[in-house]
Amino acid sequence: MGMETKHPPKPDAPVDRGAGYERRDANIPALLQFAFWLAVLLAVTLVGMKWTFSYFNRTEPLGPPASPLVKPGARVLPPSPRLQVQPHLELKDYCEAQQAVVNSYGWVDRQSGVVRIPVDRAMELVLERGLPARPSGEAPSADASIARVAPTVLGGDDVQGPCGYLAPPTSSQPER
Repeated sequence: MGMETKHPPKPDAPVDRGAGYERRDANIPALLQFAFWLAVLLAVTLVGMKWTFSYFNRTEPLGPPASPLVKPGARVLPPSPRLQVQPHLELKDYCEAQQAVVNSYGWVDRQSGVVRIPVDRAMELVLERGLPARPSGEAPSADASIARVAPTVLGGDDVQGPCGYLAPPTSSQPER
């Protein structure tokens, strides 16, 4: 048995154009019936929407308008946490306020005589005077027995925090 290979017709060969479409695949009456019922469904939907909107326009209002800008002063803030409108500007303002506190003098507790001094000045005073030390025979107080551990920053040593002062800068980061 030989195998027969069919080659595509040559481009110059005439093509039988017969009916112009495939009669067995497209059911024209069914397509026209589908289009008709789709148009009917669309018309019924539009009439129903028009009736619904006119019905709700005739009835009394359901309550105050949804916009908080209708009456000035009537705006109530939602509960926390709220989205920030300009987070970068708010972070910049927060960091500036923190730097102002760290670099200024002020009272922490006036009755107890506790003050706040700039960090640079505090470091100079520690270098000049040294840290206070207790006598060797004195027992440690209750809060001195609690281990004082420097706060760690999640994410590794390369994290500076939002204001750049939470962790010491590493060699790969320039100082701010």
